[in-house]
Parts: sequence; C-alpha cells; structure tokens
Amino acid sequence: MIDETKTYGNNGFRKREVVITTEEQYPQHILVEFVQDKCDLLNNHTVGQDVKISINVRGREWVNPQGETKYFNSIQGWRIESLQAETSNGEMPPVPPMEAFEPAQELNEEDHDDLPF
Repeated sequence: MIDETKTYGNNGFRKREVVITTEEQYPQHILVEFVQDKCDLLNNHTVGQDVKISINVRGREWVNPQGETKYFNSIQGWRIESLQAETSNGEMPPVPPMEAFEPAQELNEEDHDDLPF
C-alpha cells in the first residue's frame, strides 16, 4: 500500500505512509512513513514492486492528561531503491565467468610485510 501525501498543521508538515511486506516464511506487513521532502521518493514506485527501504527507528515519550507516560515508536524511511528482477527472489546474483577476473599476481617474500606500523 502506498498512501497519498498528507499535510498537517499550520507549518505544512507532510507525511506519506507505505506498507511493505517482507519475503520470509512468515511475511510481516510493516508501516514505514516518509516525512517532509522524503514523501516525493515514493512517486516513482508502485504497489507490488520489490524495493529496499533504508530506515531510522524513532521513539518519543508522551504524558497523558492522567500523568501516565506512554512511549511510541515509528519507522521513518529516508531512501527507497528498486530491486533488480534477478535478485528479488532472495538468491545471490550470478557469478561472472572465470575469464572476467584478472589472475592474482604472485607476491615475493619482501612484499608480504608492508604494513605501515
């Protein structure tokens, strides 16, 4: 789910929410919010697309009118990347053929201890 951008308060605070579903034995549905200028990062993505989201976990304290302290957590996204089709199934990308690699150069005995300390 990709929600529309919503604006709150007189200062124009913007927030946009997305729900991602993990690919594992027991999939999790995780709400991630993008705030302010990061809302626009979701414009180029669609529901069902495989993505990787970089997040920060935020926490805050709130004291209700009865004097009880409550704590709330939120997950804020700050980057979203599309995943390539070949790596979206959780497998490792294919290894290039041996011809694509340069052969290792042989080290002589004098080169093995070139540490600066």
